[in-house]
Amino acid sequence: MPALSLLLPLLLTAATPDPARALDGGQRQQQAVRQAVRQGRYVPLETVLADALRRYPGQLVEVELDGDKYEIEILGANGVVMELDYDAASGRLLKMEED
Repeated sequence: MPALSLLLPLLLTAATPDPARALDGGQRQQQAVRQAVRQGRYVPLETVLADALRRYPGQLVEVELDGDKYEIEILGANGVVMELDYDAASGRLLKMEED
């Protein structure tokens, strides 16, 4: 999922006053997440995305790692954006709510 690889640094860039600094920080965060997945501390993002889209089919809008929680937003066919939060360590769905 190449688009997702690009999404996280772009989200970090948009939320930070200095885009060059955010991109560097985003790259460091991506490396840290990849290492956590390799070490088995986090489940792969693809795993939770597959579950989220099975639970709420639609178009992926946003993916964010907030602490130890994956936050996924999906735009459903009904026009409603649903946010699904997953524990990054276990992959367990924590909550699902309209955004």
